[in-house]
Amino acid sequence: METESGITRGTGPFPAWQRYARQGRQSPAAELEHCRLCAQPIPAEHRHVLEVATQRIACACYPCSVLFQHDAASAGRYRLVPDRRLALVDFRMSDAQWESLRIPVGMAYFFRSTPAGRVMAFYPSPLGATESLLELEAWEALERDNPVLETMTPDVEALLVNRSNPGGASAESEARQCFLVPVDDCYRLVALLRTHWKGLSGGTEVWERIDEFFASLSDKAERSAR
Repeated sequence: METESGITRGTGPFPAWQRYARQGRQSPAAELEHCRLCAQPIPAEHRHVLEVATQRIACACYPCSVLFQHDAASAGRYRLVPDRRLALVDFRMSDAQWESLRIPVGMAYFFRSTPAGRVMAFYPSPLGATESLLELEAWEALERDNPVLETMTPDVEALLVNRSNPGGASAESEARQCFLVPVDDCYRLVALLRTHWKGLSGGTEVWERIDEFFASLSDKAERSAR
């Protein structure tokens, strides 16, 4: 459903948050993962592949993940989700540019969708992943200022922006963070917010978990200039 503000609400192409949301509420036996491609058991730490047409994530064992390192293995139907994480420490984005992206909250992620033929923008919400209708000119300006965005692998890598400020931190605070991440990191953030949000403002717990999420991401990410 599209609102008058131009925001399309709903889970959109990101149904995978439901699986992440279930984690932590099941017995150890129920949590055992299997490769969705060959059905073999896999460890908790494993790679994912993305079905390009539906943008659905699937768990993959090591042999299958190696196979799908090359798009030719499935004629481009599946893509291996990479494990590159970059903290974009010199990312250039003014408040005016952020407003031009038409994101109504302080967190969002952007990726190139092969089926849609364009860059898409989503933000995590209590309802799941919510699409914001992105103006092409606004994205092109951001890309000109930050050439690293041209290196994003279509469908499976995303620009993740955190400008949330629930505690009233100053505009120059470290709350303004930009990362280039695997798209499944975005799924995890959606699941975190969807699962723990309470009331109108989310509650203390969800913001603590969001802080932990970005702190962990900062620890894992390499530092990169634009």
